[in-house]
Amino acid sequence: MGFTLKKRVVAIDYGTKRIGVAQSDQLQLFAQPVGTFDRAGLSKTVQEMLRSDEIGKVLVGYPLSSNGETNTMTGVIDRFIEELLAEFPQLMIERIDEHHSSKDARKILAASGKSRKVRQEKGRVDSAAACVMLTDYLESINH
Repeated sequence: MGFTLKKRVVAIDYGTKRIGVAQSDQLQLFAQPVGTFDRAGLSKTVQEMLRSDEIGKVLVGYPLSSNGETNTMTGVIDRFIEELLAEFPQLMIERIDEHHSSKDARKILAASGKSRKVRQEKGRVDSAAACVMLTDYLESINH
C-alpha cells in the first residue's frame, strides 16, 4: 500500500492582533503549528508556501455563534478572506466553524503540562487553535 503525497492543507485562526497558522503533513494526516503572525507576516508565509507549491487548500476559522449565526467577527473574517483572495487569487479557501477551537486549544495546552506562563505566551493559543481546527478537518476527510 503506497502513500500518495498531497499538497498541504493550511489552517488560519484569524485574530485582530495575531493570526495563528497550522499546516498538515503531505499525507494530510497530522496538523503541525507553523506559527503566529501579524498580517504582513502571514502574507510573507503564504507567499513562501505558494512559491514552493505546497498549499492545496486554506481553511479559515469562521466563528459562528453557538446557534450558527454570523456576527461582527464573521464580518471581519469575510473581509480578511476577500483581502487574502485579492492578494493570492490562486488560493482555494474554505470557511470552517471554529467557535470552540481556542477553548479546546487552551485545554490541550493545559493537558500538555506546560506552565501557565508558557501557555499564556502570546500566539501559542493562536497556532494551537489553528491546529485544533486542522486536526478536526483532517479527521473528517480521512474517515
